[in-house]
Amino acid sequence: MSRKFSWRTASAALLLIPALGLTACSSQGGRAPEPDASAQGAVADTPRLKVAMITHAPAGDTFWDIVRKGAEAAAAKDNIDLQYLSDPEGGNQAQLIEQAVDQGVDGIAVTLAKPDAVAGALAKAKAAGIPITSLNGGEDRYRELGAFANFGSNERAAGEAVGQKLLDENYKKPICVIQVQGHVGLEARCAGVKSKIPATEVLYVQGTDMTQVQSTTTAKLQTSKDVDVIIGLGAPISLTLLKSVAEANSSAKVASFDMNAEMAQKIVDGEILFTVDQQPWLQGYESVDAIWLDSVGGFALGGGQPVPTGPSIVDKDNAKAVLKFAEEGLR
Repeated sequence: MSRKFSWRTASAALLLIPALGLTACSSQGGRAPEPDASAQGAVADTPRLKVAMITHAPAGDTFWDIVRKGAEAAAAKDNIDLQYLSDPEGGNQAQLIEQAVDQGVDGIAVTLAKPDAVAGALAKAKAAGIPITSLNGGEDRYRELGAFANFGSNERAAGEAVGQKLLDENYKKPICVIQVQGHVGLEARCAGVKSKIPATEVLYVQGTDMTQVQSTTTAKLQTSKDVDVIIGLGAPISLTLLKSVAEANSSAKVASFDMNAEMAQKIVDGEILFTVDQQPWLQGYESVDAIWLDSVGGFALGGGQPVPTGPSIVDKDNAKAVLKFAEEGLR
């Protein structure tokens, strides 16, 4: 694997390094960048690196705030100038990757929700000798697309875990709600559930419009009285599904994927059955830290295999223990 060591001369370390100047979409996820206080101990004395993290995060999804917080913690520890950018559209995400390549970054951490859309841009990054890591999916294609490490949860396995747990608890008629049609990870989650409970029905909604999510799922529950559980594939979606269940006067329960503090509290309170946590803070942290490890010693985690950060089921038995970390923005 080639590694890029273009430190822009030693004098660059004496200057305040500006933002990468990437155009198009700005970072999203509901909060602005902030100095990271999570990293402990001294900052690495290795040459300063520029790393771009480019995700498919939609606006307002708290999951990505947690990913970003982990990435910022690694950057603070490793003396990295981190630029976080996102766009839910695959073509726009590819443009952000190409702009990072043009800016001569020292590493790229990227999500692979729509791998075909970003394949060409990642090929340019690889040809330029820029180390690439992937996170939050793409474990079946990351090497093909030029990444040397992958951090995330196997989405099919996570879906199977949800399906088996629901089956064990005697749920027989689930609806699995997908908020981004064509997103390979979300499709894999529902496919995993369906592999365990063949009666599972998939419902597509527009995840960037919670009013539409609620109205669509409410209408579905009103006409499908036999549905006994509805599954959201992200914490904000699942919290909205609770409103749909109430509005439709449905007896269906709600299960979920992913975590935030409100989700953890709803599980503690018994309003949501469980969620599947993939530990997004770790995904952000490790995908950035792996680039630093590669630069200082050619180190690679995983022994050539994806590094799993989940799935881990959080239910009424362990939600209280997780809640305090969720309140700190770590889970």
